[in-house]
Amino acid sequence: MAQYVMGVDNGGTVIKAALFCLDGTETAVAAQSTPVFSPRPGYQERDMEEVWRANCACIRQVIKQSGISPRDVAALAVCGHGKGLYLWGKDGKPAYPGIASTDNRAWSYPLHWEETGVFDRLYPQLCQKQLACQPSALLAWVKEHEPEVYQNIRWVFSIKDYIRFRLTGIAHSERTDLSGSGLMDVSRGQIDPALLEALGIAETANMLPPMCGSFDLCGHVTDEAAEQTGLCPGTPVAGGMFDIDACAVAMDITSPDQLCTITGTWSINEFISPQPKLNTQVSMNSLYAIPGYYLLEECSPTSAGNLDWVLEQLAGGLKLPQDKPLYDGVNQLVSSIPPEDCQVYYLPFLYGSNAHPLARASFLGLTNYHSAAHMLRAVFEGVAFSHKVHIDRLLSARTPPEIVRMAGGAARSPVWVQMFADVLGLPVQRIAGVRELGALGSAIAAAVAAGLYPGYDQAVQAMVRTGEPVWPDPAAHAVYLEKFETYQAISAAMDTVWDRFKV
Repeated sequence: MAQYVMGVDNGGTVIKAALFCLDGTETAVAAQSTPVFSPRPGYQERDMEEVWRANCACIRQVIKQSGISPRDVAALAVCGHGKGLYLWGKDGKPAYPGIASTDNRAWSYPLHWEETGVFDRLYPQLCQKQLACQPSALLAWVKEHEPEVYQNIRWVFSIKDYIRFRLTGIAHSERTDLSGSGLMDVSRGQIDPALLEALGIAETANMLPPMCGSFDLCGHVTDEAAEQTGLCPGTPVAGGMFDIDACAVAMDITSPDQLCTITGTWSINEFISPQPKLNTQVSMNSLYAIPGYYLLEECSPTSAGNLDWVLEQLAGGLKLPQDKPLYDGVNQLVSSIPPEDCQVYYLPFLYGSNAHPLARASFLGLTNYHSAAHMLRAVFEGVAFSHKVHIDRLLSARTPPEIVRMAGGAARSPVWVQMFADVLGLPVQRIAGVRELGALGSAIAAAVAAGLYPGYDQAVQAMVRTGEPVWPDPAAHAVYLEKFETYQAISAAMDTVWDRFKV
């Protein structure tokens, strides 16, 4: 009997594959970066063939690294960043470069739909705000600006649906991704042609593949894909899910009293509910991977991805301890300055904003006294404050949780985890023993699809282990609350000038 399940996680820039035992033990991990091209301001594109090759390379590397036989992989599933757009053409190849979830080219379409009343009319069906990076806005942009591309579209995919298609040769739209696309009647869990017509993209109804669920068996690895990945032909492939669902499943978010935050390129903050929460500050209601629940989400591309960019720009001037790994040195620099002694603020809007749609990343308060340590602390704090903006909106629709579960890049920094606890005033808990939570959530779906567990409840109980909580410091919490007020005031003041910046 096959004893392993595989998860593949397609993030905004990094692709990861991981192999897991049936008790959730992470036995092998492989990762590969893929470039994101910015041919114009606001554009974020990827080579779809290169993304596929990177998935194949990661899967091959995991099998080789683990030393197992490919026959021992019982099933696999793929998760990936939501939003963005990956188009497959009628000519049997990618119809356009993949558009990443950090793309802002279609920023005017959600504004137009709001100003013309289209959004208000559709909101009871959409159950979410419209975003520039959603397939709905991007397809409207493609129709207007690239009509020949639009006419050639055979399938509209999310990134993980595209990779599953390349693995199996069978096209599906998986519900968790589709329900966050701006294309679905989320209230009824189905596609409504009238909704698409109201958005001006009625033709999309014929471009969306049949729907599937996250743990549905959606096909088997083809001979061609097996040759490229090293998997056995016929290996079962599950539906997979939006990466925020995968991380939530891997953090045992299985009841409405829990709340989690995910720190990657995107700031993802979420909880689940048996009903959508409409007409609240919560911006997104989508269908959760566990049937019977909605995923209530507050998000923006304002999270830990900012740190990597800042480190790259500051690399020549950073004076880090030579005897420590890079991020240990960064943690040491940030810790060297108490929060009350740092009056430098950072708006983490490199890839997008949760304030004005044209907002840009900014350092404010710098003088010649300040050092790289102050700037790095400001980045850490700005990301934590941006998450708090979203979490406060979530808490407008529910009571505070007893604990916040945390994943993503910032969760690997003890300094950042403590800062999140202090900023939120709530204990923060990480997941023990696993680094790649998106891949674990996908592997859990694969295990259910392969019949190794009867459902998510049993699979999560067997495969997920939580760590010890990190408790907030009351004195630090008081300092951060005052600083958070300043952060919000700065963000609001800057909203008055962003229209002066050219797109």
